[in-house]
Parts: sequence; C-alpha cells; structure tokens
Amino acid sequence: MIKENQSFPKVTVILRGYRYESVRAVVKQMVGTKLQAVEITMNSDDAASTIQKIADEFGKDICVGAGTVMNLAQAKEAVEAGAQFVLSPVKLSKEIIDYCHAHGVITVPAAMTPSEIQELLENGADIVKVFPAARLTPQYIKDVMAPLGRIPLMVVGGINGLNAQDYFDAGARFAGIGSGIFDKKDIEDANEENLKKSILAFVQQISWGD
Repeated sequence: MIKENQSFPKVTVILRGYRYESVRAVVKQMVGTKLQAVEITMNSDDAASTIQKIADEFGKDICVGAGTVMNLAQAKEAVEAGAQFVLSPVKLSKEIIDYCHAHGVITVPAAMTPSEIQELLENGADIVKVFPAARLTPQYIKDVMAPLGRIPLMVVGGINGLNAQDYFDAGARFAGIGSGIFDKKDIEDANEENLKKSILAFVQQISWGD
C-alpha cells in the first residue's frame, strides 16, 4: 500500500482509444508540468505498443501506466510493455496484484464499497480506485475514511477541474481524469498548442500542496 510519505503523482491523465501520435502529443505537453502520470487503456488499439513507445521516450519524466486491465494476461502484456502501474475498473485478483508487485509495478484496482476497498488493501493493492467517483460524491470519500482511516484512494469517473479539489479536500489522495482536462478533438488532432493551454488551465484549478 502507498504510505503517506511515499510518492505517486496526484493526478493521472487517462487516455482511452487514441492512436499513438495523439497520446504522444499529450504526454509531450505534460513534461515539466504538475501532470506527471498517464494511463493508456488496454482497450485502445495497439495499446501495448503505445505504452512501450511512450515509456521508452518519456518514462524518465512521466509515470506511464496501463488502464482497463481486466485479467492476468493483460497485466502481463502491460508489464512487459514497460507499464509502471496498472489500473482497472474492477477488483483485481491477488494473483494479479502479486504478479505486478513481483515486477515492481504499482497496482490500482477499483472498488465502490468499504468492504471491497478493505479487501483490496488486504490483498496488497497499493492504491484503491473508487469508481465511478462522481456518482458517490466527495462526502462518500470522507465517510469511508472515518472508519477505515487515511487510506490511499484514487477517484476516477466524472472527475474534472471543477470538482477534483472537492474530492482532495474530502481525503482522496489521487485522481484519474480523462475527458475532464482536454477537448477530445485537440487530442485526436494532436493539437499541442491547445493541449498545453488545457493543461495549464487545469493545473490552476488544483491545490498541489507545494
């Protein structure tokens, strides 16, 4: 489990269904900003190839991970491609979590209820993704932490620049954000100027604690 004094980027940019050139344009503009993690989902075309290329080029500056990991085969594919972390919209088995840890990869499986969150933490999950977070409200995060303590939760699903800080204030340590930062067309067109503007605008909406 990620402890309080351990580091993982506060915000992960989620890129789903984009070609390599579009992903590269986004990640290139992330370098040197507060956005220091990118999730490339495994249900994107040529996901493993994209992860490998992005990790090779930007891995020293950006934490590159795989999203929508649903099974052990996908986890292995992601790890072999160079993913530094794996996320899932569902609970990951202890077998998958153990495999990732054996290869130095951070695990972020998903849960909704306190029981699911606790089960994943007991199975060794580093961070638990609360999904879909926007359906559960910031108060839900606060309520869960009352009995479970200061646990490493990542809010994903409907999070954007307008509501992310509310979840951080409620106790979430991390957020995964897709469409809540960029205009989809800017990503598809690899419009680096507009992508940069979107990053700068989003960064201004969050308290980064430094």
